Formats: sequence, structure tokens, C-alpha cells
Amino acid sequence: MPIKRRDPAKDYLFEAILSLKTVEDCYNFFDDLCTIKEVDDMSKRICVAKMLEENTVYTEITEKTGLSTATISRINRCLKYGSDGYSEILKRLDEKGLRPPEFTDGEAK
Repeated sequence: MPIKRRDPAKDYLFEAILSLKTVEDCYNFFDDLCTIKEVDDMSKRICVAKMLEENTVYTEITEKTGLSTATISRINRCLKYGSDGYSEILKRLDEKGLRPPEFTDGEAK
């Protein structure tokens, strides 16, 4: 059976996320909801999306973040052919003057 993109449980999750008010709220909620690795991977993905938007090459992204080229390729496909989720969020972060951290050997600095 295919997984439905939208359903009431996902709506409930997203409403919960929308109710978060501070970065500290986010840390607390995502600490409980996800593993440390899952949050780390998600944070790297949004940073990689920004790197790709700025035309950084895959090899440099892999060296900096430690993510596989398959993951980078998936993010790139989402940027080009996805639901514009990355693009909209990156635009909003830019409007706030927020930049992703620098990465060295897979770690944000």
C-alpha cells in the first residue's frame, strides 16, 4: 500500500511544529521526537540546499558535510523539481539575513 502524502496524523505533526515559538522550543521538541542523528541529517540537508542554490559542487559539499552524493542529488532534485519547500524556506532565511554555518569534516562550525 503506498504511503499517503497527506493524512490527519501528519497534519497533527505539522500543526505541532507550527506551534513552536522559539529555537529552544524546537530543540526540546525535536530532542523528544527524533534521534540526534535524524536532527543532524535534517540540519545538514537545509544547509546543502543553500550550498546547491549557490552552485557549490557535489564534491565540495561531500567533503564539507560528509553527506553522500546520493543524498545531495536527492536534495538537488527537490530544489529543481520538488514542491518548492526548500526554495521557500531558503528565501525566508535570506530575508531574515540568516546564513548556514560553515562545515569542516562533517561538523558545523
